[in-house]
Amino acid sequence: MLHRRQFLISSSAAVCVGASWGDSSVFGVDFTQPVPEAQGLTAYQNGSNILVRNNNLPVLGYRAHPNLKYPYFCPLNGPQSGLSLTTESALPYPHHRGLWLGCDPVNGGNYWADNELEKGQICSEYLALEQDSLTPTSCSFSEACVWRRPGSMPLLDERSYKVSVPRADIVLLDCEFKLIAQESITIKRAKHSLFAMRAAADISPSYGGTLMNSEGGVGAEGTYGKPARWCGYHGPRALRPDVVEGIAIMNHPTNFEGDCPWFTREYGHLSPSPFNFLKQSWTLEKGQDLALAYRVVLHAGTPQEAGLDEIYEDWLAS
Repeated sequence: MLHRRQFLISSSAAVCVGASWGDSSVFGVDFTQPVPEAQGLTAYQNGSNILVRNNNLPVLGYRAHPNLKYPYFCPLNGPQSGLSLTTESALPYPHHRGLWLGCDPVNGGNYWADNELEKGQICSEYLALEQDSLTPTSCSFSEACVWRRPGSMPLLDERSYKVSVPRADIVLLDCEFKLIAQESITIKRAKHSLFAMRAAADISPSYGGTLMNSEGGVGAEGTYGKPARWCGYHGPRALRPDVVEGIAIMNHPTNFEGDCPWFTREYGHLSPSPFNFLKQSWTLEKGQDLALAYRVVLHAGTPQEAGLDEIYEDWLAS
């Protein structure tokens, strides 16, 4: 004789044979569709965290907790698989966190490596989701940060972010930064510098993915130290090998007056930053500011299939 629980399980299974989760005739509801209030893009702020979803599926998270080395984005999910295109932490450099802004050294402070916070920390002082910006396809939020260590506060920075989903296979993240010098800053050479990402292992060349830039350069050999409009990683997803996805950073031509070679690594780290290639010291005098703009693209398919060149041109035109 069947136990009552076994009977219920077997009966339910019999009813559901041949039915999909979206078959409302069986279940009375289509589970593939979001509840009405979750349709389109939605965003939610919980203190120092911001979460963005599309049709109730996670798109990205922004983390700005006061015990972090710096605020950062993670996850940044592929539009088809839902798997993150960045990693929270990975060897050989576990202090890399998703997508972030940082630098080491800045006037003797380390605002990059995830070690003692007293050596340097980028602290989020204000973070706000702009409710009036929320539409079914986009949202925006802003932030103010202080670069701080004992006895020094070299920089303030103002940030604005816009997330948009122009089509099902693309997510755009537009990032604007304004760094304001609170004391004179001199950087001789900074290998660890500025806007950077750490891609998920499965799309990194060391694990079978592809590193590519807008000029056709492939791998670190074809991208390191070279100028490009965009650079990123793509490849089959480890848990969904039938799906190809990628993430690319687009560098605005006004950043550093167009002199912005890329720092790239096969294991999944890249940054459009001139500081590793300086021939003479870079300075920002007290009271001066530096404006930077980037577009990050989360895409299904290869860069060519996603149309990254067209997305870049549309960005400049807008």
